[in-house]
Amino acid sequence: MKRILLGAFLMCSMLVVTAQEKDVVIENIIKEANENSQLEILGHQLMDVIGPRLVGTPQMKHAHDWAVATYKEWGIPAENEQYGEWKAWERGITHIDMVSPRVQSLAGTQLAWSASTGPKGVTAELVTIPTVKDSMAFKNWLKNVKGKFVMISEPQITGRPDYNWEEFATPESFENMKSERDSLSKEFHANMRRTGYTTRNIHEALESAGAVGIVTSYWSKGFGANKIFASRTKKIPTVDIQLEDYGMLYRLVESGNKPTIKIVAESKDLGVAPTFNTIAQIKGSEKPEEYVILSAHFDSWDGGTGATDNGTGTLVMMEAMRLLKKFYPNPKRTILVGHWGSEEQGLNGSRSFVEDHPEMIKNIQAVFNQDNGTGRVINLSGAGYLHAYDYLTRWLSAVPKDITTHIKTEFPGSPSGGGSDNASFVAAGAPSFNLSALNWSYWNYTWHTNLDTYDKIVFDDVRNSAILTAILAYKASEDDVKVSSEKIILPVNERTGKQMEWPTQRSPERKGGLD
Repeated sequence: MKRILLGAFLMCSMLVVTAQEKDVVIENIIKEANENSQLEILGHQLMDVIGPRLVGTPQMKHAHDWAVATYKEWGIPAENEQYGEWKAWERGITHIDMVSPRVQSLAGTQLAWSASTGPKGVTAELVTIPTVKDSMAFKNWLKNVKGKFVMISEPQITGRPDYNWEEFATPESFENMKSERDSLSKEFHANMRRTGYTTRNIHEALESAGAVGIVTSYWSKGFGANKIFASRTKKIPTVDIQLEDYGMLYRLVESGNKPTIKIVAESKDLGVAPTFNTIAQIKGSEKPEEYVILSAHFDSWDGGTGATDNGTGTLVMMEAMRLLKKFYPNPKRTILVGHWGSEEQGLNGSRSFVEDHPEMIKNIQAVFNQDNGTGRVINLSGAGYLHAYDYLTRWLSAVPKDITTHIKTEFPGSPSGGGSDNASFVAAGAPSFNLSALNWSYWNYTWHTNLDTYDKIVFDDVRNSAILTAILAYKASEDDVKVSSEKIILPVNERTGKQMEWPTQRSPERKGGLD
């Protein structure tokens, strides 16, 4: 009896010690994150020193190499895993100046993968798309673009966001503005359709007709914010000019003042570059063939420096891995982080990883992905997994209440079909969850814009997300059971009347921009 009691006592003592050790891990994670955070240092290196991370650019490769070196400094094995190749290109100096009817430097930049003007630049008159009766009338007009820059974006009647109007305008004035804006926008797009083209495909016709460049303005509906994407021309440059200057130029053209601008855009076509995912991992000690994956895309558009899309997600995962390595160096399951390439062009990096590692995908315990800005995490969905409530709430219970109090959960939720890299894993049936963040005016001010820079990062919120991610990964790794990946039966689509289907796995683009 004494032996039995002694055995029971020792077993209880071991359980208490284990529980205390687990509590110490969490306490140490929180203390280190709050008192010795590396987020600001990492953010400065990534956003200010390396800069934007457009796929195929030298800066993207620099970022991959920097991440590998940083992980190795922390004692975490890491490597760049090639999955394809992309058009290699490097942004150069861009100057855009109006030289007639007066001189003024303009705010704008060359679009990604655009052709260079050479160091001497190109000087030419601006024209706008005329009002046409039909595509034949437009075809007849096309001869007028030879030797000209062509403005193809819709002009805006106000550079003030709606919230600014709502604060200061009378209700009548606000409604009058919206009515006029809607009417002009409707006519602009109707006229574009009459040309036989859209703003997405008119470039080829203008280039073939002898235009020397394309001028766009993709306003993001926020003060000073324009979205910067890819050029659609092959041999002539495309630039995006901010709303205020674009509107001035447009009015000058329409009033017959024939504005002339000079564009110097010294980009470089570098041929072909390999594309990578950066993978780092802390090997599991008991179940090394089961995986907890931290996920964030590494690439960005390059109008700004990719700070909130997805520099902050990258920082969260790097800091979480640093904390785990320091205080949980021998996890039960392997904890792997994936910094995916070319997410912006269609989740290519994560889709490649899923396609190339089927043996790992079937053994995933959980994927935690972060991608939508600098805010603290406020939403966590079960992503359509039937039993997600059981394990996600169990793991969340270990997270400090000052973090979880802001998080709204939804179970069982629904599977993501796209939008970010969690969708690549969901399509393969792996439990993958998006850590959805507070907005912080993300869509209007930083998502793919010229304003997505270091100064927009809210480090208190990013620190909270790093603590949350580290604890979730720790608890998922330590869980006694391999979680269920059983899916819910999806409902009938109200619009189509048909049964909704689970997203299907898609192959990535492995030779981008090379056609």
